[in-house]
Amino acid sequence: MDKRQCERLVCRGHPNIRALHQSTFEITKEEHLTYSGTCIIGVHADKGLCDLNPEFRKSLASDAALLVTTLSAGTETCTITARGSSRLTLNHPTDLVWRRSSYIDSRTIAIHADFTAKTIPRELIAAIADDKKMKVDLEIFMIPEEERSSAPQIQAFFHRYL
Repeated sequence: MDKRQCERLVCRGHPNIRALHQSTFEITKEEHLTYSGTCIIGVHADKGLCDLNPEFRKSLASDAALLVTTLSAGTETCTITARGSSRLTLNHPTDLVWRRSSYIDSRTIAIHADFTAKTIPRELIAAIADDKKMKVDLEIFMIPEEERSSAPQIQAFFHRYL
């Protein structure tokens, strides 16, 4: 297994969390959330993208990076896999956005995520929606060249380490 890097951030829920967005989910350092923020699942985070360890950001900004994110609130958890990219800038001061697509902007932490706000288990969303604390554990796996040419190969790589 290749060297892995880890980060943890902590955020809170909010009464306006609806988690209905079909292509992204977001965690932000902002403290307030309007009802129209359908992708936001956590507010008042203790880190934005630019606050992550520089070595972690450097590793994530690689086409070989697989980001495994574990969201935990109370007894509820959800594990998301997504890809890093050499196109990531990872410099936004407040936001972290996981995307199902390959679209990248300054807020993007990962692309090709296997969950979105709408598909995160509703039990987890309920656990954080009433202002509960959520832990967000981030772990980077570096996928060997011979195993990153297809989605099934990447899934097989990941599942070897579960």
